[in-house]
Order: sequence, then C-alpha cells, then structure tokens
Amino acid sequence: MFETTKIWHPLEVRDRNQIPVQFTYPFNYQPHPWVIQAAEEIKSYLNEQQDFDYAFGWDDQSVGKMFGILIVENAEGKIGYLAAFSGKIIEQNQLPGFVPPVFDILQPDGDFRNGENEINLINQKLAEIENSQAYLQLKNNLQKTLENNEKLFSELKENHRKARDIRQSERIKVASLPESEQKNILKSLENQSKRHHFEMKDFKRFMKENFSVLNNELKIFEDEIEELKNLRKLKSAELQQILHYSFQFLNAKAEVKGLQEIFKSYKLSPPAGAGECAAPRLLQYAYSHDYKPLAMGEFWYGKSPNSQIRTHLNFYPACKTKCLPILNFMMQGLDVASDPAEKSTQIHLEILYEDQWLLAVNKPAGVLSVPGKRISHCMQQRVIDYWQSPDALAVHRLDMATSGILLFAKNIEIYKLIQKQFTHRKIKKVYTAVLSREIESLSGKIELPIRVDLEHRPMQLVDYQHGKEAVTYYQVVENTNGFARVLFYPYTGRTHQLRVHAAHQLGLNAPIIGDDLYGKPADRMLLHAGELEFVHPVTLKTIKIISEATF
Repeated sequence: MFETTKIWHPLEVRDRNQIPVQFTYPFNYQPHPWVIQAAEEIKSYLNEQQDFDYAFGWDDQSVGKMFGILIVENAEGKIGYLAAFSGKIIEQNQLPGFVPPVFDILQPDGDFRNGENEINLINQKLAEIENSQAYLQLKNNLQKTLENNEKLFSELKENHRKARDIRQSERIKVASLPESEQKNILKSLENQSKRHHFEMKDFKRFMKENFSVLNNELKIFEDEIEELKNLRKLKSAELQQILHYSFQFLNAKAEVKGLQEIFKSYKLSPPAGAGECAAPRLLQYAYSHDYKPLAMGEFWYGKSPNSQIRTHLNFYPACKTKCLPILNFMMQGLDVASDPAEKSTQIHLEILYEDQWLLAVNKPAGVLSVPGKRISHCMQQRVIDYWQSPDALAVHRLDMATSGILLFAKNIEIYKLIQKQFTHRKIKKVYTAVLSREIESLSGKIELPIRVDLEHRPMQLVDYQHGKEAVTYYQVVENTNGFARVLFYPYTGRTHQLRVHAAHQLGLNAPIIGDDLYGKPADRMLLHAGELEFVHPVTLKTIKIISEATF
C-alpha cells in the first residue's frame, strides 16, 4: 500500500521466483508484474488522495502527469518500490511519499531560484518598456513618418518622370527649329532638369533628417531593451551553469557525473528539463540509499495533452531526448536487458510480385524496412541478399511494428520513377487495422497535422502551427466485442500517420491494438498494409498487389 509517510514502500511479493533476471531496458519494455502491482497501488492512492489539489487535466486547466516506479531490494533482501513523478505538481517538485528531485531547483534561497528571480525582474522591466505608451507612440510615429515619406517620395519621382518625358518630347520638337531658337529652349529644359535633381536631393536629405530625429529618440528605448536582453542572456547562461553543476548523477558503480559531462559525450547540450524526469530521480534515490534496482516502469495518469497522445494509466518508455544520455550513464553497473528490437531474427522473404525492375514483399511485423541506427537486419538487406545486388532500394517504408506490402526497386532509376508517384500521391494504399474500441462513425476523413515530438522521438504529435499536412480516410468494416476493424486510406504518408490519427483524441480516439507508442503493447500491432496500386514505371500498366491480413 502506498503511504505518504514513507518513501520506501514494501511490496507484498507472493512468488520470489518472479524476481527480474535483468534490469528493465527503459526505452522499450513490457512492465514486470511487480511494476504493474506497484502501479496499481499508486493509481489507487491518486484516485482517492486529498493531500494535494491537482486536477490532472480533468478540469481543462491542467494536464496529466507521468509517474515512475522502481522496484528495489534493500540491504535486508526485502522487496519494495520507489515512486516519482516528472517535473512538478502544483508548482512543487517534492510531495510526501515520492522520491525527491536530483536537484531541487525550487529551493527558496538557492542559487537557481535567486537567479530565476533576477531573470523574472529583467523580463518584468522589458515588458514595462516594450508596453510603455511613450515607446509604442514613438514606434507608431516612426512607422507613419516612413510610410508618409515613402508616399511623398513616390509621388515626387512620378512627377519628375512625367516632366522628363515632356522634356524629351520638347527636345524632339526643338530639333526642327532654327538653331538660334533651339539654344534658349534647350537651356530652359536643362535648367528644369537641374532643379528637379536638386529638389530630389533636398527631399532625400529632409527624409533622412526627419527619420533621424525620431529614430534617435526611439534608439534610447531600443538601447535599453538591447542591454536588458543581453543581461538576460548572460543571467540565463549563468543559470544553465548552475543547473549543469548542481545536477550530479550516480550510477551503480558509485561513479558521479554532472549533466554537462554526460551530454558532452553525446556531442549535445542538455535540453531544458533534463534530469527532472521520474526515471533519473528513482535511480538516484536508490543508489543514494543502497537499494538494488530490479525493474522500472512509467505510466501516464490523467488527461492527454492536446498535442501529444498519452492514454490514462498506460505505460510508456522513457523519453530519449532528455533521458537517454542520463539513464545510459546511471545504468552502468547494472545488468540491463537488451533492446527487444535489437534481437536478430531470421527474415522469411514472402514475395508478392517480382519482375526485372520491381519486387514487392510481405514484411512481417517486428522487422525494420531499412537499417536503423543500431539495427542492421531489415527487409532491405534481405532483398539485397536475395538479388545479390547492393542497388536494391526500398521505395517506401512501413513502421517496424506494421506488417504488409513493401515495394523495392532494383536500381536508382526505377526508384526515382516510382518515387515520383509517391511524391505526387498517385499511389493507392489500403491498410487494415483493429482498434481498441468500437467506432460510431462508420466512415470519414481525419485531418490532423503531424510533426516529430522532439522530446520523445520517434513519437509524433499533432501541431497545427508547425506540423505537416496529414490526411486519412477511413471505413469501419466491423464493430464487435468492443473492437473495430477498420480500413485506412492514407492520402498523405507521414511518419506514424495512421497510428496518430487512430489514437489521438481529435482523431478516432482509439489506439490500434498492440501500438506500444500510442496505446498498449501486445504480441504485435494489428496494422497491415494490405493493398498497393500504382502504374508500372516501365510498362505503364496498372499494378495492384494484395496481401490479406492474418489477424
């Protein structure tokens, strides 16, 4: 039972033989039964607690929160667990019953808090200047003066142009007059031209002087603003240095490294919020109190943010942008399970279509389309081995967890030709999926722009400002036993498009079964690329390839 009077919470373990053989690989895992058991205790506490007032997004004024669990063994051999949350709750990073942060940035008299207060004062001063009536009036006057001068200047140029055209006509007419008469007329025209030249110079000088007076008055404000911004930049850098020095992490070998040093080995700068997630807090507390880490898991409690997909009570992998460098250091000295995705598999090549230019295969779930950063075995390599040619190229990609039709070109020329059809959306694709709930609307169109979630790669999020257009048509084939069998017709082909459009609350709000990123893990994700139709780039015949889903 989770109690706020202690941080080490005993766990009633009925079968000691269930003790984890290896520590959890935090970026791709199935939660250990003890982690699930501990999570249930925390969930019960959160459901009933009255210790703090936080709505977890239910009142639309806040969002849910990520909680972490670390199963540990103490010096006496007893099994218990530690609990943590990421970031802050009700503007606090410490709450009874949960482990404290690695570094308390909210300590009232601490260097970080004092530095933050200084920056807040600078921001306040900047806001006062930038919103002052005097500053805004000067900016407005300067803008109006520029616009008025430009208008007058354009009118003057136009008048001079017309006068120049008239003078040119006069010179042509004068050419037919006696030479004695030409001289006076030409001199008059030349004098007019000179007057216009000096008139233009005078007007430019007037514009410059007029602008200079107003600009000098404005510059007094601008210089002060620039000075404050430079000071803020300096104070922010000092604040970052405080963080980089203050966040000191332990690992299982009792080694210590600071935030800056850890990220430097990855040739990266620590991102904002690094070190404040649940996982580093848990390991830090365990090492500091001589607890042996056994298993870890993180789950979401509360309403999903509008952009991300976070399902209430679902487990999620640790974030990579903030946590991968830190956790990779902190787990040194532990026997950590390998990434399940790195396990080599014998890839069976099921050929659906082949000619001298193209090859379509049925990709199994759990296999990469092309080589990854850490994984070389993939469908493309299997096709290269089959053709005995290094020129084989995957024309498109399927997610590792997705099965179905994958098309390859035998050389770069064919690849470019077929790629054009994908680029111009001439390829027809149909996917079969089973969703985690029944869908009332039997057909429709989903339009949710997508971009990568920079803090949780490779996950995607919905972003109406910076996201790329993503459009999916769908048709419900069957609603039965609380699930929906759906056909997806993607108009665009964004990364994780179908998974996001299925799971997001503004889409179908029904994650695909087995989607371990946006829903709940299972033996496999029930998403299959079942139809692919295109015009053959050489024969110009329409090719339609079909692969029936096995689920």
